[in-house]
Amino acid sequence: MIETEQLTKKYGDLVAVKDLSFKVEEGKIWGLLGPNAAGKTTTMRILTGYLPATAGRASVAGYDVFEQAEAVKQSIGYLPENVPLYPEMTVDSYLGFVAEIKKVPGPKKKEAVNRAVEITGLNSVRRRLIKNISRGFKQRLGIAQALIHNPKVIILDEPTIGLDPAQIVEIRQLIKSFKGEHTVMLSTHILAEVKEVCDGVVIINEGKLMASGSLDELAQSFSQNDGIFLRLDRTDSGIQDLFKQLPEIKKVEVEGSEIRLEWPWGQNLRTPIIKTCLDNNLEIKEMRSVAMNIEELYLRIVSGGMEQ
Repeated sequence: MIETEQLTKKYGDLVAVKDLSFKVEEGKIWGLLGPNAAGKTTTMRILTGYLPATAGRASVAGYDVFEQAEAVKQSIGYLPENVPLYPEMTVDSYLGFVAEIKKVPGPKKKEAVNRAVEITGLNSVRRRLIKNISRGFKQRLGIAQALIHNPKVIILDEPTIGLDPAQIVEIRQLIKSFKGEHTVMLSTHILAEVKEVCDGVVIINEGKLMASGSLDELAQSFSQNDGIFLRLDRTDSGIQDLFKQLPEIKKVEVEGSEIRLEWPWGQNLRTPIIKTCLDNNLEIKEMRSVAMNIEELYLRIVSGGMEQ
């Protein structure tokens, strides 16, 4: 649904995006991650037709971004980082104006506005001036204008920036509701947001692709083993020996009050481990994965300079 091949953008001698290739499948929510000046906004602007590329190709909803720009723009809903609102208009009149710009047919314009208002939860403020609504409602309105023509693809640049915690949760839930019906790409600096909302990520640094895939795929790519931390009611050398006897176990280590157990990717030894505990009257107080969390994964890829 979104695909780039060797995409490059230069500003004079500055290379903002270099040979960037990735693919986002239809109906998925994908995050675009990277440090400041990594090329995220430039990539989004190229995909939406706002900027031309220097080299490479890109397609959205099956249309070539450069050869079929009009069809691409009709297929995309775009929320830039700074939401383009007119404070002296009401919410309803603004959405009606946007519907005209996006060539929603006259007979369907009212229906389109009502649909966008309903989806984004703007009913309570639809007749108020935009300058008098909260930051959270303004962000919802920005998403509503991106949805007004019911696009196949939605691109969101920092959709929760500047919101309070309650508003962030609401916007995340709204974005998650798009899954399946729309293909979504969003950029964010909030790594927890990626884990909460996204099916996978594209990570770029200095304009280059560092990694792309689902979070599980990336964790597996940068780690040889799967495993768990196990906290039991007691820990001693005899208990460690019990786990060492399990087939495929590669590591058994005590770390504080916990036991770290590891095995090769592709295996799942959680059930045999639980059975071992039950058979030996060991109470499991906590069991959690040793897989890298999103913060560790991001830092390892970007700060460590590792490429997939």
